Amino acid sequence: MGESRAATRLRDGIVDAARALTIATGWDGVRMGAVATAAGVSRQTVYNEFGSKAGLAEALARREVDRFVSEVRAALAGHGDDVRAATYAAIRHTLASAADNPLVKAILTSTRGGSEELLPYLTTRGDLVLAEASAVLIDWTGQRLPGADPAALAFAADSVVRLVVSHIVLPQAPVDDTAEALARLAVRLFGAAFAPAA
Repeated sequence: MGESRAATRLRDGIVDAARALTIATGWDGVRMGAVATAAGVSRQTVYNEFGSKAGLAEALARREVDRFVSEVRAALAGHGDDVRAATYAAIRHTLASAADNPLVKAILTSTRGGSEELLPYLTTRGDLVLAEASAVLIDWTGQRLPGADPAALAFAADSVVRLVVSHIVLPQAPVDDTAEALARLAVRLFGAAFAPAA
């Protein structure tokens, strides 16, 4: 058990170092040797833990996704059965957090210079972002909207998540306005899950 905790601390320390370096230099500037130095371990230890820079990117992205998913879950839960208020809170929190997240900012900035190595782990990989965020929303709406068609709720949740991601990547209005508009749309999409089949 102690060995497992030590292994977790080792991995967490390496990912912390990679996160800090990514914020400071952008993902393209991150070198495995620099991560090792910052984490206080050998370069070989970093490779042993993650296999490659892509493996480290996966772990870094996984942590960011887990954090976001837990925050979205908390925002939804903080409003009981008020679907509109909960949806607004979750969307607003997601948009504001993404705008203020230094890691996401560093990644988006580095992609403007031609790097696309880390961005896909955070924005386009369905197994990391879309599927997990949709699953949280599907679970929450399923509990709050009993009697709705599960397939329609799943489609609505997936659509809302994709719209939110789109507004993170290319914002076009202030966060509050976007969150309000998307929350109204989400409520309509969730409501349509009750419509009888034609």
